[in-house]
Amino acid sequence: MEREIIITSDGSTTIHLPSWNEQYHSKHGAIQEAYHVFLHSGFFKIDRSSISILEIGFGTGLNAFITFLESRKRNKKVKYVGVEAYPISSDEVQKLNYVSELNAKANQTIFEVMHQTPWDEEYELSKDFHLFKRKQFFQEINDVAAFDLIYFDAFGAQNQPELWTEEIFEKMFQAIRPDGILVTYCAKGSVRRAMQSVGFMVERLLGPPGKREMLRATKI
Repeated sequence: MEREIIITSDGSTTIHLPSWNEQYHSKHGAIQEAYHVFLHSGFFKIDRSSISILEIGFGTGLNAFITFLESRKRNKKVKYVGVEAYPISSDEVQKLNYVSELNAKANQTIFEVMHQTPWDEEYELSKDFHLFKRKQFFQEINDVAAFDLIYFDAFGAQNQPELWTEEIFEKMFQAIRPDGILVTYCAKGSVRRAMQSVGFMVERLLGPPGKREMLRATKI
């Protein structure tokens, strides 16, 4: 499938899929969306010194990189598992401008290493941040009570409805620990109902720029 690098409204890059009219991140601002949906509505809400995170759609590594930067500021230990069936290329990685847009030049190597580390092996990015990238289809996930937080960042339901079903959210419910939360940019009623049907308590929250709402689900 054809892919191209585009600049989003906040100046940060993302990958655009012309045939789907779909982006890896919001065209209204990749970094703004990542902070709003996954950090402010998810990571910052977990009041623990050690956090285990599952990302559904590792993609460009933006969510993982921002989480690394913020975990250092907050002295949190993170075990980060990123699931991705179709990793981006090294050429695409080089064209992403997240390091400069985040004023994170001192961590340029960290961003590069996130993409260079082998798949299906745990890697210590720092003593407090361990990354495990799993090259895996989402339907193959079978973790049980392993995570405090899930970043659900799959492609939209209009293009991949099979990723937003009760079957997938049942896997998420099993993978997360009690009181753990799942956050996603999506706010479709069918998605909210699928989450509720498997046992999540679901909240509608103010969405990032360009979206009216988003969802946060809690395992109670």
